[in-house]
Amino acid sequence: MKSLTLLFSLFLMLPLPVSAQSAGELLQKVSEALFGGKDDYAVSLFRQSADAGVDCTEMFYWTNVDKNSEVAPRFADVLAAHYKEMRNYDKAYLFYKEFLQRHPKDVPALVSCAEMEMMRGQEKDALKTYEKVLMLDADNLQANIFLGNYYYLQAEKDKKKLEEDYKKITSPTRMQYACYRNGLFDVFTNSYGKAKAYLQRVLQVFPSMEAGNTLEKIKKMELELK
Repeated sequence: MKSLTLLFSLFLMLPLPVSAQSAGELLQKVSEALFGGKDDYAVSLFRQSADAGVDCTEMFYWTNVDKNSEVAPRFADVLAAHYKEMRNYDKAYLFYKEFLQRHPKDVPALVSCAEMEMMRGQEKDALKTYEKVLMLDADNLQANIFLGNYYYLQAEKDKKKLEEDYKKITSPTRMQYACYRNGLFDVFTNSYGKAKAYLQRVLQVFPSMEAGNTLEKIKKMELELK
């Protein structure tokens, strides 16, 4: 029993672990680390501070961090990842954009930014961001999957509209039929064709059954148009 008491007393005498420190205390250490040129240590402390109190840590970023410094985008990346984990997609998007101002060609950050745009309902913006990703990394799996599915669903929507409009015509003329077929051909060229290219790239990188099934549907559509 005396041994247990002694061990407990020694434990109380030890300094508190970093995780038990408040965000304010950690941020004070961040300032000291930055002043001493210890950027890596500052980033580590900043990450722990975000875990201890993200609101306080975000305020520190806006008011105490030189945005032209080398460490600023690293802090932004920490906050972006933290907010993403919290599912606060608006804040995560904000800080991914902050990071990308300094590192516009960072593929992982662009992919995460596109994810946040999708979660925020900004589908068109996500489309453009994923296209940027593929300009930097043509084999990026997530971008190819998104774009392949996006253009396939768009093609299906346009095809359905053409078919519904054509069925409304009681006795279609040859000209109307020709317009219908031309419309289908345009849909295939502009949407199905793009979807096919992206999904083929997916299969080159990853054996996706879903991508394979979608490509079979596109192939069937292609045969019907011939």
